[in-house]
Amino acid sequence: MSKIKYDVNFINPFLTAVMDVLSTMARVEATPGTPYINKDRRAVGDITGLIGVSGYSRGTMSLTLSEGAILKIVNNMLYESYTEINDEIADAVGELTNMISGQARAHLSDQGMSFDASTPSVVSGKGLVIRHIDTAPVLSIPFSIEEGEFVVEVAFADS
Repeated sequence: MSKIKYDVNFINPFLTAVMDVLSTMARVEATPGTPYINKDRRAVGDITGLIGVSGYSRGTMSLTLSEGAILKIVNNMLYESYTEINDEIADAVGELTNMISGQARAHLSDQGMSFDASTPSVVSGKGLVIRHIDTAPVLSIPFSIEEGEFVVEVAFADS
């Protein structure tokens, strides 16, 4: 039986982390959608950051964003005017993945679930299969902003 339950106590730290990081770092207000299980395990965005976590349970967290969403977020963060995904955008996706994961892990730690994280990796391309934990369901938490959509996904192994 898994230690992790995909309930409100587990989902809310990720919701809070996304909204806090984006409002603080990029002055972007994201609207959360209804969480769902991603059965085909494919990225819905154009660029994806993935980070491994260990400790209380072993798992992964990813952040997959449409081009419109990531351009708005990064342009706001860096006071730039990028018009396409490039190396700077990819670096920013890694940083955002790390910041969101860090805040969510801090909130989960407050509930007695302590996690460490690896260095994020970033891949570009829509519909790519993301290498989450094979044996775990992938919980997807969608968000939208005026310029596009993005999804935070988490998967944790049974312990």
